[in-house]
Order: sequence, then C-alpha cells, then structure tokens
Amino acid sequence: MEFDSRTPHAGQHTGRRRGRVVMLVCNGVKGDSRVQKAARSAAEAGWDVTLLGRSPDGRPASWRLGEARVRLLPVPTPLAHPPRAGRRPLLTGPLAYRPGTAGYRVQRAKARRDELRTRRAALALGPATPLARGRRTARLALPRLAARLAQHWTGLRRRQLDRGQARRGTGTLAERAAVALWQRTMKERCWRRLWPSLYDFELAYGRAVDELRPEIVHAHDFRMLGVGARAKIRAAARGETVRLVWDAHEFLPGVRPWTDDVRWLPAHVAHEREYAPYADAAVTVSATLAGLLRRTHRLAEDPHVVLNAPETPATRPVETGGVPGLRAQCGIGPDTPLVVYSGAAAPQRGLDTMVDALPGLPGVHTALVVPKPAAGYLGQLRARAARLGVAERLHVLPYVDCDQVVAFLTEADAGAIPLHHWPNHEIALITKFFEYAHARLPLVVSDVETMAATTRAAGVGEVFTAEDTDGYARAVRAVLADPERYRAPYGRPGLLDAWTWEAQARTLDGIYTGLMRQTALSHETARTQPEPRRGRARRGREARRGGPAARRGPAARREPSGTERAPSPTQR
Repeated sequence: MEFDSRTPHAGQHTGRRRGRVVMLVCNGVKGDSRVQKAARSAAEAGWDVTLLGRSPDGRPASWRLGEARVRLLPVPTPLAHPPRAGRRPLLTGPLAYRPGTAGYRVQRAKARRDELRTRRAALALGPATPLARGRRTARLALPRLAARLAQHWTGLRRRQLDRGQARRGTGTLAERAAVALWQRTMKERCWRRLWPSLYDFELAYGRAVDELRPEIVHAHDFRMLGVGARAKIRAAARGETVRLVWDAHEFLPGVRPWTDDVRWLPAHVAHEREYAPYADAAVTVSATLAGLLRRTHRLAEDPHVVLNAPETPATRPVETGGVPGLRAQCGIGPDTPLVVYSGAAAPQRGLDTMVDALPGLPGVHTALVVPKPAAGYLGQLRARAARLGVAERLHVLPYVDCDQVVAFLTEADAGAIPLHHWPNHEIALITKFFEYAHARLPLVVSDVETMAATTRAAGVGEVFTAEDTDGYARAVRAVLADPERYRAPYGRPGLLDAWTWEAQARTLDGIYTGLMRQTALSHETARTQPEPRRGRARRGREARRGGPAARRGPAARREPSGTERAPSPTQR
C-alpha cells in the first residue's frame, strides 16, 4: 500500500495516488455541490477517487469530475412497495378500492358518462318531432342514470381509500403500535421491518464498492452510512482494512420525513444508530450539529466540521458555457431591484413568504433558482403570484453548474433565506449562505438560530421572524435602501477566506491522511506481532458478524487501543 503522510494543499497534485477512496451518495451527483467539491478536491490532492451515485433514470452512466471518476448506478426499489401498501383500509374504509385500482375505476366511470353525452348529442341531430325526441330521451335515460350512479359510487370508494391512506401515513393506532413493537423487540435493527427499502441501496451499491477495493469509504448522509459500514465488515472478513468516513449532512431526528409515513423517521433513525459506531471519522456541516451528533451517538469526540462553502474563482475559473446571466434570464435591466433565492423548493423553505411579500414591495423582483422549475409546488407559487397580481415579478429559474453559482448570483441585489423553524434549519449554515456571501450579497435571513446569529455577528444582513411576511418585506426594504452597509463587512480580512471550500478541502485531506496513517500503523503492528492461527479465525468470524474486529470506529463509546484519531484543523 502506498502511503504519504504529507498533506498537500487543495488543488496540488502529488504525482502519485495516496490511497483509494470510494464516495457514496444517494442522488444523481449533478445537483449536489458538496459531494462534487469533495470528490474533485480529493482527487486533485492525489487520492484515487471514485464517486458512486444513484441514476435518476435507471440507466448506468459515468463521467469525469476533474480527476475523480463518477459512476451512477441503477437502484431498483422493489422493497419500497411492501405488501401492506397494497392493502385496503378495511377498518376505516370498508368500501375503499384496493390501492392501484382506484384511478382506473374512476376514470372508466368518467369515460362512460362522456360517451353517453356524445351519444345524446348525436341523437339530437335526428328528427325534431316531439315523439322522436321522447324516444331518444327514453333510450338513454337508464344508461345515463346508471353512469351517474357509477360515478358517485367510484368517487365514494376513492375518497375512502384516500382518507384511509392519509390516516395510515399520519399514523393510525395500528401503525403506531406496529412501530412501537418493532422498536422494542429489535432495537436499532427495527429498520429492517419498518423500512426494508434501505436495503435496496445495499443491493445496488454493495458489489460495486467491493470491486473497487477501497481503503477509505466516504459515506455521504444517512442512507449511505449502512452501505459503507457493511462494506467495511466484508473487507475485514477478507483480511483487508477499510476506513469509514461518515459525512452527516443534517441531524436526522430533526428531519421532516421525506414521505408521509409514520414509519419513515423511526426506521431511518434506527438505521443511523446501528451503523454510526462503525465510522472511523465523522464529518458534518456545523459545530452545532457536531455537538448534537456527539451527544446522540455517544461519540468519543465532536465530528470534524467541513462547511458547505463554495470554491473561490481564483482557484477554479468559471466557465459559463453560454449560460445567460441571472438578470438576462429574468428579462430585467441592471437597475431593477432583484432578490434571489437559490436552493431546494419546499414549503418549509419559506418561499411562500417571498411571494406573499411582493405586493408590499413595489418594483422589486424575486428570482427562485431551483433544481426542478416545473415541480408542482413551484406551479402553486406561480398561481399564487398570479392571484396577487405580481406574476410578472416572480421568476423561476433552473440551477446552474456548481462552479457557476457565485458568479450567477452576483447580479442580484440581495439573497434570501426565509426558512421555517425546523430542528435542522436551526443548527446549520447551509450552502446558499456561503454562496450569497461570496457573491457579496446583503442577506435577508429568517430567525433560525445559527444563520441568524452569524448574520448579525458579521453585519451582512437583516433578520426577520420566520413566516412573517411583513417582517420579511421590512428586511428587504432595509437592505435595498443601503446595500453598501451590508456589503462592506465582506471586505474584512479573513472573513471570506474561512468560508471557502479550499479551507474545507484541507480539513478533509487531513482526515484521510490520518486514517491512512492508522491503517499503516495497524499493518506494521500486525507484522511485528504475528497473530496466532486460532486468533485470526476468531477475528474473521467476528468480522462476518459485525463484531469487534470490524467495529473499530471512533463513533463507538470508547476508542480502540493503539489507534489515533485523524487530526482536524477546524476541530473545536
């Protein structure tokens, strides 16, 4: 194994590979700037990096991201459709359709009524005598009555199904009892019963990871943690050493469930709790979240902090690729006031507040730069703007490449972060905060704890009460009235330097280097102190069971003897 204890600066190529790193992420990579920057900067620092992501269309794909290789894997999810999802809610909706058939039945009833309407129109073209009209009416009377009754009947059964599924999602007594039973009997292993589709990712990624023979697995976020931990266990059974880096992007117990199902959150929390002890190093996005993770999982130390900061243009020159600028896409000139939001679109992100405030901000335009401009929620926002008479001042635009974001945002007059109060929103400095900062935009931030405190301390924007439309409008008027007051602090020495990806890349490189040093030391110890044959067999059995031989990460309640924790330049 080739090992170099020296840590080069980010972007400095060492001329040789320092170790094989496999990064795991549960998305299509292109919309995830943190993952892209981590893979590219690690490869530039001399690591042999392969990034495995999830194909959005079910077809394999691959490309180069700088010197890193990217592979997208198909992830079939048959386990996401358990038999219980196909059962009718017999207790709360005895007449309900079986899931999957309601749409067909309702549409068929509508088609029957429409067919009769057409037949009635065709018969109306016949003789216009009273007797002929009476015959035509009588001929269609019973079929029309039957079609009307069928439509009411199918509607009733469809409504019962919808209500039953809604109750099941929010948690019927039976569903909550099932969750409690599996949690009590299986502890952290209960996710296998509550949300077995987490194993779909193992079946899609596991063999690919094993074939790459990594020395470090970097698992981004909670779904990939289990995939990385199981790869580490299998490697230990083969007599190989794999170090696991867990990159926690958010505090899972505080996440709003991704789907309306009472089982989702307890299952994912249990999955994270089971596999967190296998991590040799933990990484997260803020010091506040680091402390939460340490207390929740009883970690030996706070996780390392790697901020979601952008790359500086001096390090990576921007190639726009012919993409029009922000104002050009909005169709407005340089003197028109423009407030921008860049990021995911969801109700808890507070975009409704931005739209509702537009009538009180005459002449001000709002741009929403989002991953999927045609999404249903954004259609609702457009309709809302139309009802308020401000549709011409709301612009919904697609994402640009991550290395173009800062230059793209620079054309705005202010950057908005109107998040609602959710636990994860309180503890993080999100990507857009740093992107706005490097674009030197005055900020308009809701009073979520960490971002509000940082904004006030730096003096770079105004804070308003979350979900308060009038408060948001006042904050926007304040920053637009005196933008230079809020831009000036960005010029203070060292402020933006600490908020760059180059600084974060050095932290990540130091983590990898420390883990490789641990591996080299353990191999040296093994060579100088041969293990008895019986001991090796026992270690192999423990590894296959996920026992002490494989469970050697710092997330365990006590550090393994004879190892050292990877150093972090940003450790608190």
